[in-house]
Amino acid sequence: MTVTESPPLSTFTIEIERRGGRGEAGARAVERHLRDAPGVHDVDVSFRTGSVRISYDESATSEERLREAVRDRDVSIRDEPDTATNEVASRSELRREAVFVGLTLLGMVTGLVTGWLDGPPLLIWTGYGVAYVFGGWYGLKGAIETLRHRAVDIDLLMIVAALGALSIGAPFEGAMLLFLFSLSNTLQHYAIGRSRRAIKSLVGMRPDEAQILRDGEEVTVPIDEVAVGDVFVVRPGDRIPLDGVVTSGEGTVNQASLTGESVPVPKERGDDVFGGTINESGSLEIKVTRQAHESAITRLIHMVERAQSEKAPTQRLIDRLEQPYVIGVFALTIAAIAIPLALGGEFTSTFYRSMTLMVAASPCAVIISTPAAVLSAIASGGRQGVLFKGGEHVEAAATIDAVAFDKTGTLTKGDTQLTDVFVREGVDDGALTDDDLLSLAAAVQARSEHHLARATVTATEEQSLEVPSAQRFKSVAGKGVQADVKNGTIHIGNRSYFETVVGDAPIDGLQLGVDRLQALEAEGKTSVLVAREQDDDIIVLGWLAFTDTVRPGAAEMIDDLRSLGVEHIVMLTGDNERVAQQIADEVGIDEVQAELLPGEKVTTIEDLIERYENVAMVGDGVNDAPALATATLGVAMGGAGTDVALETADVVLMGDDLSKIPYVLGLGRKTRWTLTVNLAIAFGAIALMVGTILIWGIPLPLAVVGHEGSTVLVSLNGLRLLGYRG
Repeated sequence: MTVTESPPLSTFTIEIERRGGRGEAGARAVERHLRDAPGVHDVDVSFRTGSVRISYDESATSEERLREAVRDRDVSIRDEPDTATNEVASRSELRREAVFVGLTLLGMVTGLVTGWLDGPPLLIWTGYGVAYVFGGWYGLKGAIETLRHRAVDIDLLMIVAALGALSIGAPFEGAMLLFLFSLSNTLQHYAIGRSRRAIKSLVGMRPDEAQILRDGEEVTVPIDEVAVGDVFVVRPGDRIPLDGVVTSGEGTVNQASLTGESVPVPKERGDDVFGGTINESGSLEIKVTRQAHESAITRLIHMVERAQSEKAPTQRLIDRLEQPYVIGVFALTIAAIAIPLALGGEFTSTFYRSMTLMVAASPCAVIISTPAAVLSAIASGGRQGVLFKGGEHVEAAATIDAVAFDKTGTLTKGDTQLTDVFVREGVDDGALTDDDLLSLAAAVQARSEHHLARATVTATEEQSLEVPSAQRFKSVAGKGVQADVKNGTIHIGNRSYFETVVGDAPIDGLQLGVDRLQALEAEGKTSVLVAREQDDDIIVLGWLAFTDTVRPGAAEMIDDLRSLGVEHIVMLTGDNERVAQQIADEVGIDEVQAELLPGEKVTTIEDLIERYENVAMVGDGVNDAPALATATLGVAMGGAGTDVALETADVVLMGDDLSKIPYVLGLGRKTRWTLTVNLAIAFGAIALMVGTILIWGIPLPLAVVGHEGSTVLVSLNGLRLLGYRG
């Protein structure tokens, strides 16, 4: 059987002009059109947020072709590079909407008061005319654009209801409907705009220029012209313009804008720094490691914008149901007119009641209930250094029943240190010293990226030891390494390495070495054997021991997860079981899965999903990438400097603060509760008003107040998530 692999997909987001009105039925029609284009895999279109996100096969189409497909549907694409101009335009549009709301109110009050005072009919109808024109402007515009896409939405419902009220001699009721409709629409745009501005304000945190060192002198250069490898200078109080590594100087850097860390972080030679953060003390010279468009803060902005264009499952469902629901309301309204008239009812009262029913049944509050909450949650997370890569992941965070943690770099600091070097007694007639053993180990491990290898190499550098060269390096994931050094092959690994990799040849001193490893592991240390293979003889030379420290606050974080309702917490590690169990006991982990290869971590996550259904995996985003992708929710630690984390995980913590993990789950649960409340308010108001109208009847103004009041209420309730702190 031939297995055909799916082609790799690319994703990009187009910013489009936002449209007046509240419905998204027209956006659904554009989605259907784009899905028919060759090579398109998935599409999300939102006129409300002004974005089109497309996943496509690069071998079948291109970004330019897809932009043309968007333009073919009469959708205007905004100039993406000029973010500041777009923001000014958005604010200007919001002010215009507010002015239109004010004119609508003025016209409505003028018509009402003039009628009470028996004023001139011309003034009465002028007032109501102003109210209808300015109150219905954006709704009518949105309805016409939706009709052009052969769809209907709630904007059309509101316009028809207002004109219906006018036709039966109730101009005030129609004007009030348009006033409250336009007011709640403006508040909706404000709510969405505020959540977007909360992230886009990060753009202002990046300086436009950098002080570059050229021939010993400082030269001011625009950051777009700075190349990787250039060195720039920042003084106390300066904002760091680009990502880089400190080459000279010491100081503290406030990284709160990027990672959410409230305490300034000490920086010295060799430490990474990130653009947009503030140098609080000390002068630093920094070598550029990423250009402006690749910096951590730029990637954060782009990925949050993409996240805001990816809808939550609840929002997707509501958007799909919008058009059928609107058609159903029209059908209900027609039936409410036709049936009483067929039974001999009076036209004016029947038509008035049907218009009231149309207003009460309109789903405005339902439509806005989800984006108001989810976009606010994404923005709130961004402020805290937590990046959700889509609305669906906010909802997924609310469902987690079990959490799996990687050990090294997640629960522990990951700055493993070499603590002990032991030379086996009598080796080489006592000529082999501790320094000799360490140098041989470093020669092999210098080729490895494993955290134990880095600790070995660091120890030799600190002691200024001479390290010989190594050839024919080989690595066995999760077990050990080997290379040719001097006149033999040096093997470094755990017990499993020597039992399964080295072979069946007898190893002199293996049992003694294994016994010593077990003793060290009982002390909570990770240890490895070092052996030399020469002339078909393999002899254990000694062993090395390492230790890692638990991150501050790890135990408190585990307690917080339990208080949120997490049922089971697991540690996954490639380390030995004794060391892992000691750390698990220290922080309160329920289960330990040790000595796992990367593929075995995936199998463990799959088993956890079978047992608990919804599982979060927390790791460093590099060797844990397969497990992060397999879990219901993948959470990557320290994403500010990890490209793999940004690509693989569903949620990225831009710092290494463990308290942000309960924050992620807490925000998800708070968002789910807010969505539940919003939908209860929206559907409850509809059910109450429709039931009352059908049984007793209520005046149109009361239906208008109930309908638009619930819309405003769910918008404001969603905005409350902007202030969530956990």
